Amino acid sequence: MVKKDSSTEEKIKNAARAVFHKKGYAATKTRDIAEEADINLALLNYYFGSKENLFNVVVIETLQTFFQSMLVAINDTDSTLEAKIEIIVDKYTDLLINEPQIPVFIMSEIRNDAGQLLDRLPIKKMLWATILKQLTDEREKHNLPPMNPIYFITALLGLVVFPFTAGPIVKHLGDMSQEDFNNMMLERKKLVPGWIMGIIRSDIKEKKQKNRI
Repeated sequence: MVKKDSSTEEKIKNAARAVFHKKGYAATKTRDIAEEADINLALLNYYFGSKENLFNVVVIETLQTFFQSMLVAINDTDSTLEAKIEIIVDKYTDLLINEPQIPVFIMSEIRNDAGQLLDRLPIKKMLWATILKQLTDEREKHNLPPMNPIYFITALLGLVVFPFTAGPIVKHLGDMSQEDFNNMMLERKKLVPGWIMGIIRSDIKEKKQKNRI
């Protein structure tokens, strides 16, 4: 039996990233990855077993690296709430442009076992209490009642992630190329933080009362 070598393993993972990015998960065959890595198919199967397992390893490593890069920004007690949101939106958008398979992977993993996915990512190391305290302070500064943090989180995820999840529909409706779509996402990076801050500073109760008049 061939002893597993870390350099060969990295070579296969790098090849897989390139092929998954180019062809997408569904259209990729293990033979494509083996050819990209310049190894035989048997060796690829020995290292990773299946295309699905290799895909999971590659995406999880990408997400772990991404969240590790976010730790410093999220845990910074000196930066403002708006600055944190700008960083989150910027980094998420760049990640999803460069790794278009991630939204599909996440949706699939959430359906299978969301807890298992979250346990494999360093999300718990993020000091969400810092952001939530800043959220409360921002509401108080504008004389607004407390906001359920879930409203903030869903607004953030929805505005950043959903356009990528719905990318095929958006591109079809807008008759857009992939480059057009990516350029639109880059433009949205400048807009989304302001939209989220607008949600944070809005008074839903007051609007409801006005609508009843």
